[in-house]
Amino acid sequence: MSLPIIFPFLVLLAILAFNTFKILNEYERAVVFRLGRFTGIRGPGLIILIPGIEKMRRVDLRTVTMDIPSQDIITRDNVTLKVNGVVYFRVNSPEMAVIKVEDYLTATGQIAQTTLRSIIGQFELDEILSQRDKINQKLQLILDEQTEPWGIKVSAVEVKAIDLPIEMQRAMAKQAEAERNKRAKIISAEGEFQASIKLAEAAKILSTEENAIILRYLDTMKEISTGEGKTTTFFPLPIDFITSIFMKKS
Repeated sequence: MSLPIIFPFLVLLAILAFNTFKILNEYERAVVFRLGRFTGIRGPGLIILIPGIEKMRRVDLRTVTMDIPSQDIITRDNVTLKVNGVVYFRVNSPEMAVIKVEDYLTATGQIAQTTLRSIIGQFELDEILSQRDKINQKLQLILDEQTEPWGIKVSAVEVKAIDLPIEMQRAMAKQAEAERNKRAKIISAEGEFQASIKLAEAAKILSTEENAIILRYLDTMKEISTGEGKTTTFFPLPIDFITSIFMKKS
């Protein structure tokens, strides 16, 4: 039998072999249909299909990282934001992911966008900025519940970036500066209050102990007259002498 006669049979045999034998990776599964009806899940490794009768859909079981594009959102206190995020999910049931939804990747991405807009719109701006973990958890629970009928397991949802209008950024910067000034004044006032208490206590001690005020008088003179660059000279006088002078004047 010549080569031109054998060649079509070789081509037909190769096509049959290609459609009959399939190799699936460890992270892949085949959803097999026989004459249009679901028959089971096969793989990983080598699987055999009946050519012309059985067909398969390959499904990846690895975790998918999908970005949620920036969404224009109006918060509960009427502030317009641009918010984007990321959702992590994987196929939990290959059969449902193929049979229950046409394209589970597109469907999950679309429902993630609508859920993000809906949930963020329920919070005020301050809550969105301070309670991001709570929002992420709520997004994950809702998305997981909505995609469960498709055989999808949502493991995490994260809000990545929150873009504020320029006017709002300036207002928040002024508010933060005012808050810092407020805290600084409170700290300064508390320091003055504590200092006044200590001075009052010191005055009581000095008023009852004559030797204490003499020691303080001498220590003050030492601080004024000594040190680098100081040339002031003091001549100490008795405390009684100074007191007698002031009493005569009065």
